[in-house]
Amino acid sequence: MPLTTRCRVSLKSWLSTTQKPLPGPIAVSNAVAGAPRSRAAATFAARLTIENLTRTYGEATALNGVSLDVSPGEIVCLLGPSGCGKTTLLRVVSGIERPSTGRVLINDREVAGPTRYVPPEDRSIGLMFQDFALFPHLNILDNVAFGLRSLAPDVRERSARAILDRVGLADFAEAYPSTLSGGQQQRVALARAIVPRPAVMLMDEPFSGLDIQLRDTMQEETLALLRETRATSLIVTHNPEEAMRLGDRIVVLKSGRIVQQGSTETLYRNPASLFVARLFSEINEIPVRVQDGRVVTAAGTFAAPGLSDGTAAVLCLRERAIEITPAGANGCDKLNGRVTDIKFLGDMTRIDLAVEGFDQILKARVGGADGLRKGSEVKVSIQPGAGLVFPFES
Repeated sequence: MPLTTRCRVSLKSWLSTTQKPLPGPIAVSNAVAGAPRSRAAATFAARLTIENLTRTYGEATALNGVSLDVSPGEIVCLLGPSGCGKTTLLRVVSGIERPSTGRVLINDREVAGPTRYVPPEDRSIGLMFQDFALFPHLNILDNVAFGLRSLAPDVRERSARAILDRVGLADFAEAYPSTLSGGQQQRVALARAIVPRPAVMLMDEPFSGLDIQLRDTMQEETLALLRETRATSLIVTHNPEEAMRLGDRIVVLKSGRIVQQGSTETLYRNPASLFVARLFSEINEIPVRVQDGRVVTAAGTFAAPGLSDGTAAVLCLRERAIEITPAGANGCDKLNGRVTDIKFLGDMTRIDLAVEGFDQILKARVGGADGLRKGSEVKVSIQPGAGLVFPFES
């Protein structure tokens, strides 16, 4: 069975079991037309601990020794290409799948391990997949209330209406999913996942099906709701900009392993590998060889720490770090260049350059390119400290 189909079936099976909401008062909306939306009720944020987790399918390894500690209320984005293990990690944490080895703990309570398995409905986990998995035969109110069946009917309805009011869909309570837009369905799925007040919120590429304008709006709305509820959150994405916008911390995965984690600024300014550097910025990759702990180019000398002499390496120059000035500009440290192509991209303009001392075309992104056109002669320089040197990766 394909992975997406397994995800959908597992989620519906999980939702059909009564999810136990956390104790405490339920927020009830008293909003009227035109009044501000109510705030979502805060949850009891939990610490999520993953210890040396592996998951195999026959001879294929989806997770290989993953360890991660997520603080209460922290929002962590799992970033990486398709097939790197992001969704598998969410499925194991949620309880949909069991780990091959390793442990998962919530507030130091083991919920998955060699001798223990706690079913999803007893983990206080909220789960949201990218296809939303709304029940087409239930109206919006019943979709949202589905995970609250252990509550009295009147309390269940009040809780569902309160969260619908919070996400701006109070007027759609009696509508059906097929009548809603993609953004509205995304809000319903988010409301359904958050209304039981889970201690841990898991989201698998929740914005991938939305157009770019709606995606930005929903990212802001979702982030605000997660902050209000204080749910510890893991968000899967393959979009670096999305990860930088949403995450308190970003965890980069490759081939089932964590290759680097840290703040947005750390991963952008100090990527640990060429793989990570490619994720976070547009770069020019220039083949070089290391001599005396450095590489020497026409644009300057760049440190190559940890690389032995003669090592084949790659010099990365960020496109935004290449500065262009008119050909008549002063500065003996500037290289002669010629524009070979130019493309207007809205706020930025991408310029392809033939630069003296470089065998390959260099790409630059600049805020303005007034007066430049294909064939223009220019002066080119590299911002100090802009070069990163990594071992060659095929």
